[in-house]
Amino acid sequence: MIVHARRVKLLAILGILVGSGLALLAWSQAWYSATLVDGAATGSATTLEVSGQSASPALSALALAGFALAGALTIAGPVIRVVLGLLAALLGGCVVLAASITISGPVAAVSSAVAEATGVAGAESIAGLVADVVASPWPTIAVIGGVIVVLAGVTVVVTARAWPTSRRYGGGVRMTADGDAAVPASDRAVDAWDDLSRGDDPTESPAPATDDGPDRAADVAHDAASDGPADGDERAGTTR
Repeated sequence: MIVHARRVKLLAILGILVGSGLALLAWSQAWYSATLVDGAATGSATTLEVSGQSASPALSALALAGFALAGALTIAGPVIRVVLGLLAALLGGCVVLAASITISGPVAAVSSAVAEATGVAGAESIAGLVADVVASPWPTIAVIGGVIVVLAGVTVVVTARAWPTSRRYGGGVRMTADGDAAVPASDRAVDAWDDLSRGDDPTESPAPATDDGPDRAADVAHDAASDGPADGDERAGTTR
């Protein structure tokens, strides 16, 4: 069960990373090729290459947010995971929406590039200058990336509570096979440093404790009592 939960966690985080990566990669590529009517452009070019940066500027910010969210999932507690999963699903939906808008309105998507090339403003005026718009596969790839992020976010929401909990949020003390509380590595390092400060060797095993402490104390007291009168007589003889 724990192994399965670890796999689901890994796949969900990888899904967010892959989907965000696809969106960011698509944003950096050419999305549309717009052909203008004769004489529309100020130069000799009648064909404009429009990248995702111009067609869908918000896509890069959404993709970077996806990367940050995936990183947060690796250290989040059980409750925060659910919240981050919801945010991931919402984020993926925004990626799908941003790319789909350009697919449904390619002329509007290239309008900023056409306006920059021709100096003409206004949606109707720009539409009259565009003879044809050819789309590349990259807008569709951005949509696929957003769908992957949505699915990964839903997976996080559904399975987050079953994920293995990190030691930071686990609570409790780990036990050894003998039933004793296991000492964390950080505490062992501090103890070793204290031993070195006192001049002791932290690699040496402590001497085993013996159970004859009370008996040994009783023997010492008995010897002292036995030697007492003899010492007194000797002192008395010396005085006389």
